[in-house]
Amino acid sequence: MPLSILENLVFKNKNFKEEKLTRAEYESCQFLNCIFYEADVSMNIFTECSFEQCDLSMSNVTNTSFKDVFFKDCKMVGIQFNHCNPFLLEMNFEDCNLHLSSFYKLNLKNTSFKNCNLSENDFVETNLTNANFEKSELLGAIFENTILEKSDFRSARNYTIDPETNRIKKAKFSREGIEGLLFRHQIEIY
Repeated sequence: MPLSILENLVFKNKNFKEEKLTRAEYESCQFLNCIFYEADVSMNIFTECSFEQCDLSMSNVTNTSFKDVFFKDCKMVGIQFNHCNPFLLEMNFEDCNLHLSSFYKLNLKNTSFKNCNLSENDFVETNLTNANFEKSELLGAIFENTILEKSDFRSARNYTIDPETNRIKKAKFSREGIEGLLFRHQIEIY
């Protein structure tokens, strides 16, 4: 059964844990100050939508499509983005708390994470070519067999990235962040 299409709608102050989100294709919709905490948003399609000041923590995003979606000032703790539909996946984040989320094996070329908490995130085998980590916290984030070519870490904090197990050609790092690349060698930098 095809999904109904909902276009150019604004959802404000809704609690989708209590009032189930209608399974649909959402196009150019805005979600403002909505609660999706532990909600089931699986199998929905979001195209050119924005989420602002929403709590999506622990939500079920299995087979959910996020196509050109922007998240601003959202709490998104523990989301398994690796369960999303990878076809045309495109998301950008600003001022979001993504602590303990997983992006395992996703193609996230050109993704922007501006001023986000990405601590303890799983970026294993993720393609983050040309990603922007401006002013983001990466304490405990896992990068292994990750493509980070041309990505910008110049103002990111607390990352540990092993150049021997990740592709970092032409990635940008600050002098202050060089310790995060050399941690494996147990050298002291002053």
